[in-house]
Amino acid sequence: MAVVDLLELPALLAPHAPLAGLDLGEKTIGVAVSDATRTVASPLELIRKTKFTDDANALFKLMESRVAGGVVIGLPVNMDGTEGPRCQSSRAFARNLLRLKPELPIAFWDERMSSMAVNRVLIAEADVSRARRADLVDKMAAGWILQGALDRLRSA
Repeated sequence: MAVVDLLELPALLAPHAPLAGLDLGEKTIGVAVSDATRTVASPLELIRKTKFTDDANALFKLMESRVAGGVVIGLPVNMDGTEGPRCQSSRAFARNLLRLKPELPIAFWDERMSSMAVNRVLIAEADVSRARRADLVDKMAAGWILQGALDRLRSA
């Protein structure tokens, strides 16, 4: 299966199958998961990057434990709407996931400003220290990305 448009994703999922959301950082992968109704996204875990196959297997294990049927990957589009090297890296990550699990439905969601928004919330509203924020930002950004995609699906 190829990467699909977000609006095509629900038709490819089993009924009540949650979605996983990913925020791909340089050193970590933030993972979030939706509920079975695909209404609410919750930050789940942070995968520390090592080798791609190990990272992918950790992701697949998390997805299996939550019965997640598809993935929404944050696409770090530039503020002017163009795609740079980070977008290319995210697209390559999706292609590599599909090599390991060809039946996995994957869609992208524009993640502009997700990490900045999460940092702002953690500083202003939760008064979280810089050290603690480093551990929280990617998985919370994954939740932010997934929630945006779920909201778009619901409004379609």
